Amino acid sequence: MGNIQSYRDLVVWQKAMDLIIKIYRATEGFPKTEQYGLTSQMRRAAVSIASNISEGSYRGSRKDFRHFIIIAYGSGGELETQLEIVHRLKFIPENELDEICSLHKEVMKMLNSLSQKLSI
Repeated sequence: MGNIQSYRDLVVWQKAMDLIIKIYRATEGFPKTEQYGLTSQMRRAAVSIASNISEGSYRGSRKDFRHFIIIAYGSGGELETQLEIVHRLKFIPENELDEICSLHKEVMKMLNSLSQKLSI
């Protein structure tokens, strides 16, 4: 995979970290009744994306790394549904939600691409 020394060099991990920050900041304003519900679920799903990228990079093989990238992709799918719920409940201003969704979509495309590259 080229000059990659660490998972920190992966743009997808960097963008996943940006997504975590955006999710944490956006969920700060959620109703207190959602603290153990949607707030917690969205944060865990976002954290899971970056965590699985880094964990997978420490595994011994491309096959193992790809497995964790697929898990990260699944967490992204979970977050996608949660973002749709937030949209329907109008918990986040439209412009902020658009920004988060755009970054989420970019991360998902990058995970899919990385998964395909690792399968070769």
